Amino acid sequence: MRIGIDPGVCEGNAVCEALAPMVFEVDDRDQARVIDDVVTPDGSVSDEHRALVERAAEGCPRLAIQVSG
Repeated sequence: MRIGIDPGVCEGNAVCEALAPMVFEVDDRDQARVIDDVVTPDGSVSDEHRALVERAAEGCPRLAIQVSG
């Protein structure tokens, strides 16, 4: 599973961080980002985080999170 966050759409509402704190964090520029520790060497996120990522993507008020794979 791969995750993309559109920085032009993200407002830093931190809903993703609240729903999936193991996967997302909002930085000091109010932009969501995927936490480095959960990204595998090929750039994907493990299946164990799939449900959290999908819930965060669906809960994003700006729909800034894209999920593929």
